[in-house]
Amino acid sequence: MKDGGDSGSFRNLCREERPQERMEQHGAGALSDSELLAILVRSGTAGHDVMKVASEMVRRAGSIAQLVRWTVADFEQLHGIGRVKALQLAAIMEVARRAILQTDREKPVVFDDPEKVFHFFQPIVAGLDVEYFWVLVLNRKNHLIRSIEVTRGIADASLVHPREVFRPVIREGGSAAIVAHNHPSGDPAPSAADVRVTRQLREAAKTLDISLLDHVVIGNRALDPAGVGFYSFSDGGLL
Repeated sequence: MKDGGDSGSFRNLCREERPQERMEQHGAGALSDSELLAILVRSGTAGHDVMKVASEMVRRAGSIAQLVRWTVADFEQLHGIGRVKALQLAAIMEVARRAILQTDREKPVVFDDPEKVFHFFQPIVAGLDVEYFWVLVLNRKNHLIRSIEVTRGIADASLVHPREVFRPVIREGGSAAIVAHNHPSGDPAPSAADVRVTRQLREAAKTLDISLLDHVVIGNRALDPAGVGFYSFSDGGLL
């Protein structure tokens, strides 16, 4: 489907209805989600004006926040969005994801609560369709030294080996660690493999004199039957 020309552009909207005009007069904060997206879309195909395309985008995503999960293929499903525009929108969403992630990492967070781990990883796991496993290397005050991806595309049979987790903790001079992995299904309930690897990591940490503070399974609050969005092995009494 081709990106269209002027038939769906801002030119065909009344001046007071043009999002760009409203933004110039009142600032970006005065615009609705659909109006902001309409500025990004700029034009639609014949018979599909920008506001209709933008409103349909929000409706399908559920909210503007959920758009960070969208792929190029998702954007192309919309009437009025062609390949080039889909690539541009996907790039914008990736920029938004990275900005959120970098902002969170710049904050001096003390990782003393599993919910903080959940919020740290939320923008990272959005849209991931395979399991990733991370270790947060912490100092004596539980401040983050570094977040390290250990493995990805994990098979259920074996999540991760202890040496893959604790080698970077030792290398970075960490005193403590928190491990985390995502469940693409959105349900963070631990599997038998999750329990097994947590026990292995707990015993290895004792041997290495490293404090393993928690293993947090990251899910999606909206898809979690418990409505929490994550599972903490520490809170569950398994660490």
